[in-house]
Amino acid sequence: MEKKVAEQIVEMLVEAGVKRIYAVTGDSLNQINDAVRRNGKIQWIHVRHEETGAFAAGAEAQLHGGLGCCGGSSGPGHVHLINGLYDAHRSGASVIAIASTIVSEEFGTHYFQETNTLKLFSDCSFYNELAITAEQAPRMLQAAMQKALTRKGVAVIGIPGDLASAATDKGLSSPCIFPAPAEICPSPGELQQLASLLNHAVKITLFCGIGAKDAHDELVELAGLLNAPVAYSFKSKMEIQYDNPYEVGMTGLLGMPSGYDSMHEAEVLLMLGTDFPYASFMPEHNTIVQVDINPERLGRRAKIQMGLCGDIKTTLRALIPLIEPHADDSFLKKQLADYAKVRKRLNTYVEERGSEERIHPEFVMSIINGLAKENAIFTVDTGMTCVWGARYLQATGKRKMLGSFNHGSMANAMPQAIGAALAFPDRQVVALCGDGGLSMLLGDLSTIVQYHLPIKIIVFNNRALGMVKLEMEVAGLPDWQTDMLNPDYSRVAEAMEIPGYSILAPGEVMPVLKEVFKREGPVLVDIKTDPDALAMPPKVEWAQMTGFVRSMYKLLMSGKSREIIDTIHSNYKHIREVL
Repeated sequence: MEKKVAEQIVEMLVEAGVKRIYAVTGDSLNQINDAVRRNGKIQWIHVRHEETGAFAAGAEAQLHGGLGCCGGSSGPGHVHLINGLYDAHRSGASVIAIASTIVSEEFGTHYFQETNTLKLFSDCSFYNELAITAEQAPRMLQAAMQKALTRKGVAVIGIPGDLASAATDKGLSSPCIFPAPAEICPSPGELQQLASLLNHAVKITLFCGIGAKDAHDELVELAGLLNAPVAYSFKSKMEIQYDNPYEVGMTGLLGMPSGYDSMHEAEVLLMLGTDFPYASFMPEHNTIVQVDINPERLGRRAKIQMGLCGDIKTTLRALIPLIEPHADDSFLKKQLADYAKVRKRLNTYVEERGSEERIHPEFVMSIINGLAKENAIFTVDTGMTCVWGARYLQATGKRKMLGSFNHGSMANAMPQAIGAALAFPDRQVVALCGDGGLSMLLGDLSTIVQYHLPIKIIVFNNRALGMVKLEMEVAGLPDWQTDMLNPDYSRVAEAMEIPGYSILAPGEVMPVLKEVFKREGPVLVDIKTDPDALAMPPKVEWAQMTGFVRSMYKLLMSGKSREIIDTIHSNYKHIREVL
């Protein structure tokens, strides 16, 4: 029996386990929209901006490990998808993007809203094809879903508007998709070589990334045998930190001196499932071994002496029986003691709390950490909000945290929270938004209202592009055009039918957030945080110090002495540590 291409597409998505399509309907996408309506087994989530839809689909895919789906109609709808698809692709999220196009007879004529999907999506997808016949479309969709699921990234299928309404009775080469999970392990000889290296070393550190997320128990067991401290990336924090007596924190721009030092002071650094991009934070003079399921990543971030291909759980299971228990724990004890000192220093700004309209964001995040449920899903905006989340949200083994960790886009937190709330309606979802990020896609607060999503939206309102301001200062530039004249976001929320709260003073933080976390349904809290709060990386370069001083001098010469005083007052303990 003949069926429209649109109907076949929707039925295949349902069969593959896709629960919803995030999209803005319109012209060339309308046939697929109608097929969703008639099918009844899949949702159409009407976002206000396609970028939000792509972020939400990526979040959903990252959380449940299956396929997320979004769509955009010809021209502007395609372009609006791009940023969110880049984020999904770089995050390893399996996302199908349906790019409906102008009618096929107008291809190549510079028709209204015409875009070239094959060029447009080529850099943010593993699969990107345009169907020309009704018989092609189902086969292409099956290939796209299979590629997205197995390669862990974005697959785009272009469907001309006239093709979506065309009918065909041709069957598929395969009506299903196959996740094809596999256990990959280095050869016995490679494992023996690695074991020999570890057995003869005294100072060993494990550095774990998101690729080690399923190997928590194994890496803790290995760390115990080796008396090795465990450092980790921000992206893997929720999977590695909990129930781990060997953890010493993160390294990188958002990290801590203890994580950084443990890696640099080790004789052997064992990198497990990490593609950590910041080479300046990697040691240069010790022995580095990298294990990754994707051999393309081996050696591209650091000068390694041994590179092994394998999934981390399988590899560690095979490696552990070859390891001899280490008796000397002096290196581990030193790193754990240093970590304890770092944690104590981090609490300084929690205890001091700040002042009116200059609330310490560290204090706010620590309160959120204590009030949020043990299985909460957090989404964090890129920028200073990421810093506070990285340092003050603690793992429980059940919590999850999403961000734009690889792509580094602003405006990700609220859209990702939409995807999380729809995929896991029984879990608490907390969107930790910067004022700059929230304002970019503010319209999708209406999506939260329309679908009754009980998201807790916490706005860290420092009235500035805080991370950009800091970047300019360490480069020796006076911050310029980073300030933001914001509305009262609590009143904006109220206008959009979301209960809103505004917090101006430190004493209001605990009682208001307690009430907020007890409420049903969506709620937004606008918190006036300190715009001068600094985030000190674990390693401060001399050039950064001199750049900061030059920036302060330029502010002084331009008559902005008040800003200098505020910065010093807000961060005097950080500055004292560096000096």
